[in-house]
Amino acid sequence: MITQAIKFIAVSGAITALVPLVLILSQPLKPIAPSAPTLDFDKILQGRPQVDSQSAAVENVYMRDGYGLQVRSYSNGDGPLIVLVHGSGWNGLQFAGLAQQLDGTVLVPDLRGHGAQPGRRGDVDYIGQLEDDLADLITARGAPGQKVVLIGHSSGGGLVVRFAAGAQGDLLDGAVLLAPFLHHSAPTMRANSGGWARPLPRRLIALSMLNAVGITAWNHLPVIQFNMPTEVLQGPLGHLATPSYSYRLNQSYAPRADYLSDIRSLPEFLLLVGAQDEAFVAEAYRPVMEAETAKGAYQVLVGTGHLDLVDAPETLAAIRGYLDAF
Repeated sequence: MITQAIKFIAVSGAITALVPLVLILSQPLKPIAPSAPTLDFDKILQGRPQVDSQSAAVENVYMRDGYGLQVRSYSNGDGPLIVLVHGSGWNGLQFAGLAQQLDGTVLVPDLRGHGAQPGRRGDVDYIGQLEDDLADLITARGAPGQKVVLIGHSSGGGLVVRFAAGAQGDLLDGAVLLAPFLHHSAPTMRANSGGWARPLPRRLIALSMLNAVGITAWNHLPVIQFNMPTEVLQGPLGHLATPSYSYRLNQSYAPRADYLSDIRSLPEFLLLVGAQDEAFVAEAYRPVMEAETAKGAYQVLVGTGHLDLVDAPETLAAIRGYLDAF
């Protein structure tokens, strides 16, 4: 009887493990058609070219594991320590214009897995490592008593929400969320982020199942692809693009499954979104978030899309007004 029970458990365990593996293998990465709709990059491509000469020199700030995080620094007089957190697939050059116009000590990292020296492009070592990196950067560069404000765009905004709810959230005094990603099931979400993101659902389901029972051996596998336009990929900084994320990077870059709980942990924050945002539903943010916290201020910018939100004059004015309190 005992032998039969052991055999039954072994067979059941093998079948349980086999189902996720079949799901993973059944959904390989495929190229995204160049004609597939995506975010509107026109204003970025036609306006301020994103080239290295526009930004501060890049330096390494060493993290707890010895990794050299690539950071651009701007010293703009007295004020808080401000860390600008870029969106998915790109790097800190996204903030080349905005960073120079904010008062304070402004740091713009290329998050691990991104930029010119990514470590492993599109991957991290474990879920939560991006939060640890932000905490290490704040600790390394913040002065005693200096207030800390995180400003994040899109997935970078989602990372700010995640950070606020994490073990190191007490480092944070304020937050600015620029059209943040909240959760794939949130009312703010448009289908596939307006064509920008192509998730691989069978892989995501399988890896979630495996992680639920403590199996993390396949967390390095890609689970989402980004539809970066050919004009960007073939441009002067196309080599800096990150076209896909592993499971552990994708999980690290967003609020947790209980994203409403993460929202409740935010400090006083400002949320900005363009009325023409292609990735998210602008008018959905306020009701979702106000139901969880009274700490937010909200602005919808007329005539502004998802990507050009970062460099909109109204965005700069709103952020400066928010930072006056620090």
